[in-house]
Amino acid sequence: MPQTQHRCTVIRSGAMDYDEALELQMKYLADVQAHPEKSYLVLLSHNHVFTLGRRGARENILASDDELARLGIIVRRIHRGGDVTYHGPGQVVGYPILSLTRHGLNIRGYFDKIERVIVNVLALYRLEGRCIREFPGVWVGDEKVAAIGVGVKRWVAFHGFALNANTNMNFFRLIVPCGIRDKTVTSMARLFGQTIDEGRLVKQLEKEFLREFGLERAEPGDAPG
Repeated sequence: MPQTQHRCTVIRSGAMDYDEALELQMKYLADVQAHPEKSYLVLLSHNHVFTLGRRGARENILASDDELARLGIIVRRIHRGGDVTYHGPGQVVGYPILSLTRHGLNIRGYFDKIERVIVNVLALYRLEGRCIREFPGVWVGDEKVAAIGVGVKRWVAFHGFALNANTNMNFFRLIVPCGIRDKTVTSMARLFGQTIDEGRLVKQLEKEFLREFGLERAEPGDAPG
């Protein structure tokens, strides 16, 4: 008999407060830890926030506390790898929550798959994404267009990726993105030469993610309340 395809609940949340989204991740994380056959993909955007990974250096946020308050930027230290990054309007953020064991993946293999998802979506816009082994994320030329930061608890992955679509890149001037001082960041809109349809981009990311991980879409009603 053919093997039953794994199912993934996809939630397109639109704009969501960062703390609310983190709480949602923790709920789904607990659900997958209890039911490893389940997977989730949350696709959304955030208001202005700088997130610091487990070993992120506060000095890589160049703005003062007063300037952050004036600009309405919050700072959160979170349980993922990597240093500091920015989330904000015009950026598509993806939070896959899935069992690495169930998918037969180690952490490096999981990173490779997430990077391939983004590279394949960029190709739809005639953008040649590439990966640099020592710098996780996806790059076009020498500019980073997508950041990846993953947390793992009991071999369930959470957090995920942030793809700059129509992002206001001025906010990245207030940080040392990912703690890398000699490289720059960019957006799809800047590279493609026009505004990106974010709704369409979300659908493309969903489709490519499900294909890459061999998942079938489940309905949001399958998620815990």
